[in-house]
Amino acid sequence: MPHSQSDTKATLSFSDGSPSLELPIYKGTIGPDVIDIRKLYAASGKFTYDPGFMSTASCNSTITYIDGDKGELLYRGYPIEQLAVHCDFLEASYLLLKGELPNAAQKKEFVATVTRHTMLHEQMQFFFRGFRRDAHPMSVLVGTVGALSSFYHDSLDISDAHHREVSAIRLIAKMPTLVAMSYKYSVGQPFVYPRNDLSYSANFMHMMFSTPSEEYKINDVLVRALDRILILHADHEQNASTSTVRLSGSSGANPFACIAAGIACLWGPAHGGANEAALNMLKEIGSVDNIPEFLAKVKDKNSGIKLMGFGHRVYKNFDPRAKLMRETCHEVLEELGLHDDPLFKLAMALEKVALEDEYFVSRKLYPNVDFYSGIVQSALGIPVSLFTGIFAMARTVGWVAQWNEMISDPEQKIGRPRQLYIGEKARDVPEMSKRPA
Repeated sequence: MPHSQSDTKATLSFSDGSPSLELPIYKGTIGPDVIDIRKLYAASGKFTYDPGFMSTASCNSTITYIDGDKGELLYRGYPIEQLAVHCDFLEASYLLLKGELPNAAQKKEFVATVTRHTMLHEQMQFFFRGFRRDAHPMSVLVGTVGALSSFYHDSLDISDAHHREVSAIRLIAKMPTLVAMSYKYSVGQPFVYPRNDLSYSANFMHMMFSTPSEEYKINDVLVRALDRILILHADHEQNASTSTVRLSGSSGANPFACIAAGIACLWGPAHGGANEAALNMLKEIGSVDNIPEFLAKVKDKNSGIKLMGFGHRVYKNFDPRAKLMRETCHEVLEELGLHDDPLFKLAMALEKVALEDEYFVSRKLYPNVDFYSGIVQSALGIPVSLFTGIFAMARTVGWVAQWNEMISDPEQKIGRPRQLYIGEKARDVPEMSKRPA
């Protein structure tokens, strides 16, 4: 069993006269202990009630650990601050998938394997033509990623570890190609094939911005910025989209369908759409002169106006990814000479005010990773509508790692949350003449 049972047990007492229960307590490597309630219903006839599963551990996992109070994020035990500085995205991907960082030979082989799978079946080009040109890129990704299962029947046996590995590589390798194709389709430009001589992030930027009439010049500063965005978003424990992937996978669904489900969940503005919302907010503010008026509305509880890109549901003090993204943000603005651009000047002014204003400081509404990543992506030339697509591209490796871990877990069962029913009791259907008017 992956978890260890504590010497102590939890004793659950009931005030309605039901006999008390002793429940096992399990200890993780770090973090809070958990109480095993699997026998609760059989022994007491009662369930627990936990909307949003905020106090429920749904699985064992060895992949990612978050401590929101400390502002800590670990991938396989390594702090995100170290990984983002010392590793590239495919090294981080190898770590998430396999549990350890690669040595030089392992990295070379892994990079070569991913690179050889970046091309899509040529027939996928015709699939794109079924979408309207103004379709949101996330709707295109939901459809096209799900459709991959139609092209790769040779790796859909989820009980076969080799099939799972092949599917994982295909998803990680083909996501940049699909994201770039969804952008090219929306602007009416020809699709650009991947290049095997470029790194993962450089290849994506080439597919995004190269055209037959003008070759895209690779800028190492910008490539490094995109690579950091991907590392910082690669996994984030049991969030909504990851839980969606696990729940979908628990039914035995194929990996392409499961990742498509994760993309659909990520599309929600409360999840992956946060950086898009942050940049849209900046555009609505318009100029530095409008900041005081906007912040006054934010402070007015009746206005319904929120400061997007500030604060985080999980991190109660600071988002460890935000500091790294802030450094990258300033590097990119410096490289492109955009510090005086009105939009980015506005962003930096808003950041300064929010960090100094007592209202926001006392509420710990600090700039989060979404605030800075939105600014960086905009500076790179990525349209706002594609921000969540970039997020999906980054998170695919985390989803795949979590999905594979779930399939391999002997304790895993098909997901089946229970409910507290508060509707009508059983009743008979009345004749038509006796129904209320």
